[in-house]
Amino acid sequence: MTKEELIQRLDDLEWEDFEVKRAKTDTPKNARETVSAFSNTSGGWIIFGISQNGKEFKITGVDNPEKIEQDFTSSLRGETYNIKITPECVKHKFDEGVVLAFKIPPSNKKPVYFNNPKNTFIRTASGDQRATREEIDAMYRDQAYGTMTSVTIADSDISDLNKHSIERYRDYLSRFNPSHRYTKFTEKELLEKTQVVIQGRVSYAGLLFFGKEDSIQRRFPDFRIDLLEIPGTSYADAKIRFTFRLEEQENLWEYYFTLFDRLRQRLNLPFQLSTEGFAIENYPQLEAIREALVNMLMHADYFSPGKSRIRIFDDRIEFWNPGSPPKSIEYLIKADITIPRNPIIAKLFRVVKLAENAGFGFDKMIGGWSQYTKNAPEFLKDIDSTTAIFNFPIELIRTLTNGLDTELIRSKGGKTSEKTSEKTSEKTSEKTSEKTSEKILKLILENNKITILEMTELIGVTQRSIERNIQKLQEENKLKRIGPDKGGYWETKDN
Repeated sequence: MTKEELIQRLDDLEWEDFEVKRAKTDTPKNARETVSAFSNTSGGWIIFGISQNGKEFKITGVDNPEKIEQDFTSSLRGETYNIKITPECVKHKFDEGVVLAFKIPPSNKKPVYFNNPKNTFIRTASGDQRATREEIDAMYRDQAYGTMTSVTIADSDISDLNKHSIERYRDYLSRFNPSHRYTKFTEKELLEKTQVVIQGRVSYAGLLFFGKEDSIQRRFPDFRIDLLEIPGTSYADAKIRFTFRLEEQENLWEYYFTLFDRLRQRLNLPFQLSTEGFAIENYPQLEAIREALVNMLMHADYFSPGKSRIRIFDDRIEFWNPGSPPKSIEYLIKADITIPRNPIIAKLFRVVKLAENAGFGFDKMIGGWSQYTKNAPEFLKDIDSTTAIFNFPIELIRTLTNGLDTELIRSKGGKTSEKTSEKTSEKTSEKTSEKTSEKILKLILENNKITILEMTELIGVTQRSIERNIQKLQEENKLKRIGPDKGGYWETKDN
């Protein structure tokens, strides 16, 4: 930092990485809080010999710069802090006096505190704030970034896994990445190769991805991925809390399809089939949202009390995730490196081509959404969470706000209740079911020997949803099954 840069910074009101202390005759005690805060966030400069009064800054200088520098650096390398800190030290001589600048680097061994863990601070806006218990816990978990879900569970075995989810994964792999060598593996070999099972025990990642609901809930009592549709641009202007809330699913693999189907519907995309009977989904905005969804599932901190959630407002989609990446968002976008929090989960998604082989997928999210809206998504990083925001184009906002939810709110004159919310959710579900049943009939008309598993992949919903819709179609005499599950075929009233 040159003298010119220092003078320029004195006129800058952005103080996120810059803090001044008067420190006329001694090292100020509140410098310890700033050292902790800078170490636990993105680093920054502490400058002694400058006083601040509101937005006014004045060079006052330090009386004994050699002693103050030695005392301060000795405290950083001594017993005051739980780790040794090595700053960059710069001395500047002005007419008003000597100014000392110390660059505190971000630590890779967080939390950094003085005396005891209660004295852990973080940098927010331009101030130092004491970290909460949850934020401190997140820092400890981040010390084991990329390893926690790779640990095996002592009292586990393959019976904790959902066989249907594994079969569905293998079927998806064989159809969407048929040349991959894993397609030749037995179920046992696949689970061991992907480290879902390690020496007979299930890894935490494997349980989250393929586990049975009861088995997951025993280890993660409040496991869920939340999705809410809010009729407004914020909770404040929403007349009712939500018009749709996603039902809980068995595991991450089942959550992926249910979440993606709901997100796809909200983009208002036409459903089309190729001549081979496969769904045509060549939409850059859909790829951006798919990447954001997979990214969220791969990088969530599943040991955090916070739960991954998606909020769909009238004007945007927000993905919020517990856990913060190990580097800044800007660095990850430029470097395009892969540092997954949950490497086993990341690999499982990559094997079936639902995730990028390198990087965090920012290029696909930014490029796809920008092509759709002319604006890039926003990415926010906090001490213990990340948020991705995808703002809708004005045309889609008009389409969405002219739909069922807005009409229901208007018809009630803004007076709604939980009962109204439930009715709205039911009508929304019925509307969704009608769309799913229509897709089922289209697929059957193209191929009357199609299996339920193939329908789940092509339509992007759960097997239970397909089975429920088929049962409804059969009750309405619109669909009939001829012959056994293997070797049989479907018959519709249009056949």
